[in-house]
Amino acid sequence: MRAVAWHGTADVRVDTVPDPTLQEPTDAIVRITSTGICGSDLHLYTVLGPFIDEGDILGHEPMGIVEAVGADVHHIAPGDRVVIPFNISCGHCYMCDTGLQSQCETTQVHDHHTGAALLGYTKLYGQVPGGQAELLRVPQAHYGPIKVPEGPPDDRFLYLSDVLPTAWQAVQYAGVQPGGSVLVLGLGPIGEMCTRVAQHLGAEQVIAVDLVPERLARAGAHGVKTINLDEHDDLPGFVRELTAGRGPDAVIDAVGMEAHGSPIGALAHRLAQLLPDAVAAKMVEKAGIDRLAALHLGIELVRRGGTLSVSGVYGGAVSPMPLLQMFDKQIQLRMGQANVRRWIDDLLPLVTGDEDPLGVDDFATHHLPLDQAPHAYEIFQRKQDGAFKILLQP
Repeated sequence: MRAVAWHGTADVRVDTVPDPTLQEPTDAIVRITSTGICGSDLHLYTVLGPFIDEGDILGHEPMGIVEAVGADVHHIAPGDRVVIPFNISCGHCYMCDTGLQSQCETTQVHDHHTGAALLGYTKLYGQVPGGQAELLRVPQAHYGPIKVPEGPPDDRFLYLSDVLPTAWQAVQYAGVQPGGSVLVLGLGPIGEMCTRVAQHLGAEQVIAVDLVPERLARAGAHGVKTINLDEHDDLPGFVRELTAGRGPDAVIDAVGMEAHGSPIGALAHRLAQLLPDAVAAKMVEKAGIDRLAALHLGIELVRRGGTLSVSGVYGGAVSPMPLLQMFDKQIQLRMGQANVRRWIDDLLPLVTGDEDPLGVDDFATHHLPLDQAPHAYEIFQRKQDGAFKILLQP
């Protein structure tokens, strides 16, 4: 089969590799019809090389048609149309039973002291071959795959794999109440979807901050109050003016370590790429080199007693936190990988009806053949050609 494989920093290629096969009775094989490129994939493209091997298959936002199932897989069958969650969870351990599928005890990666294994996402999360490919072996398929109806195009359902549950969880963790206020930092696909979910759930005031004019315009078109960070020397003061002098009830950090504007972080990441893998891995994991501007800004912006919800990915293990300010403001902090299956019952009615309340049908800006993956990664990373969300179609 053809698959998108990592070959080095900013070097992905479409290779011919062996087809996957059933290895466990809980496996399934799915023929991929659409698969997304996520902002987290750019971490692999430019930063996390020490944790990935040449030839590893990328991708964690796939959907397609079931080709084969193992003996213990009963809720799906060959011919079914399914979406595959990015986290691999068993559905019966303590963590899954409590709705924390991203911490699944069956698939936790104990070698790196991390949570549930993820599709296509480095040694830190199990080094499981990903879904930017023609075929995908799905572990724990007795629980994970989400069966969706025939008819609508893939765009209607694909985002159940990651974007929708990640944004939904971010808003739920933010505790946004009907009539309340929320500010979203970063208007990439997750941040943009957070604004839509917050509006859908009744937030009266939705504010968003970014640097990219096209993204600001996209959010502004559906009623979000947008702020271009480059146009404000005193962003906290401006936001307080918009929110009765207090700040928003909640801030969602949808930026993570892709934040702009921190030359120290950018330099450190670049230097890390020049080190031997063993040294660079420890630097990225332990040295606290992440660009923390967005996180610190969120702490400054949120009102006293408010909530900071972090969906953007941070990697440094000793990143400094302003604990005195957080304590003084009585900030609540929630974060973590999305527990995909936990939110599916809430999300399925929003994508299976006649209406499209979250605007998934036209969410993607690009649909490209799988063989154009190197070009797709390049324009997404460089924010060229209006690339906002790219779907690959094998």
